[in-house]
Amino acid sequence: MKRLFMDYQQAIAYLYQQLPMFHRIGKAAYKADLQNTIALCEHLGNPQHTFRSIHVAGTNGKGSTSHLLAAILQAAGYKTGLYTSPHLKSFTERIRINGQEISQHSVVRFIEQHQDFIEKIQPSFFELTVGMAFHEFSSQQVDVAIIEVGLGGRLDSTNVILPQLSVITNISFDHQDILGDTLPQIAFEKAGIIKPDIPVIISEYQPETASVFIEKARQENSPVYFADETFKIEYTGHSDEYLWVNVWRKGELYLKELACGLMGEYQLKNLAGVCQAAEQLQQLGYYLSEQSIRDGIAQVTTLTGLKGRWQKLQINPLIICDTGHNEAGIREVVLNIRKQPFEKLFIVLGVVKDKDLSHILPLLPTEAYYFFCQANIPRALPAHLLQMQALAFGLSGESIPDVNQAIQAAKAKANPQDMIFIGGSTFVVAEIEEL
Repeated sequence: MKRLFMDYQQAIAYLYQQLPMFHRIGKAAYKADLQNTIALCEHLGNPQHTFRSIHVAGTNGKGSTSHLLAAILQAAGYKTGLYTSPHLKSFTERIRINGQEISQHSVVRFIEQHQDFIEKIQPSFFELTVGMAFHEFSSQQVDVAIIEVGLGGRLDSTNVILPQLSVITNISFDHQDILGDTLPQIAFEKAGIIKPDIPVIISEYQPETASVFIEKARQENSPVYFADETFKIEYTGHSDEYLWVNVWRKGELYLKELACGLMGEYQLKNLAGVCQAAEQLQQLGYYLSEQSIRDGIAQVTTLTGLKGRWQKLQINPLIICDTGHNEAGIREVVLNIRKQPFEKLFIVLGVVKDKDLSHILPLLPTEAYYFFCQANIPRALPAHLLQMQALAFGLSGESIPDVNQAIQAAKAKANPQDMIFIGGSTFVVAEIEEL
């Protein structure tokens, strides 16, 4: 029985209750085929074929890369769609045009108009949001849309597009229960976004996975570029607002003193792929001036609304949050922490149940004092269980399940010269009140 929704909150509650959500319940919500997505797109008139697109996959860095590319295209004057997941604060963050989130009215109208079909095919939450994004980008006649893969690539709901360009960031261990437990297996799933005759950029050459991409590109007759073989990113320093780098192209200085609005030094890996992608887009006919590339990379957070990537929330004490949540992501976070000046280190940490903590907990600083917490989702590992597991790796502190209470407790203990880091899970960062 079709019913009209009174408001946006009711519509979102309907989605959350009606459709299985991966970020809440995990693997049970993942559908390992594209049938529902194809059916939904056909029902909507195949909107994904009415706009140009760029497809971005990878284990770490695909969100930052997607936002950086969107920002560059916006700075160059293109009406740019951006689809990413998961959201941090609001569902509408997933679908943006020129940085503006989809309106609540558009979300309500989409659900009302297609409710009968939704209930007929029972898509996952992610499948539905992909269809909604394609519909919005088509309706608003974007010039180009950056589409971030949700999980994997080959069987991801976004993999019904025919992009002009594919980008794959780095490959590391995450979601092994779905994607495989070796790097080549995971790379095979990511390589599933490589399309016939469509160029693909691999941000980072990794010996364990390079042959997977080369072979898939050969099968599809797709030009393949390993970005870090052409572009070298040289760290030159930090300021309060920017990460500063020099970009070298084939041994020649290409962009001197480039300011990046994303502060984590792990962005150096992403920037090589972004520069290679910008060059490829120029060859495809996009007009991207040096100034638009500089402006997009410097103003990425303002242009796209990206949050949670080595984000500074406060100084004295320094408070940083980051959404890194797998082995490679945590490794980069710890490298960044080591480069900060502080007297004492406090870490507010929460994780989800399906992470292999035996590879993550050994990476974390043993000298820190921990506040173990849990995000308000069914997938969250209870704080006391995290505390018990952490203790086996020499990580000590106290269990305070509520994320914001844990942050307040850390603030109460910290002096102005100390540092507080908040992370371990995207969903912990999402609950930070001041984000």
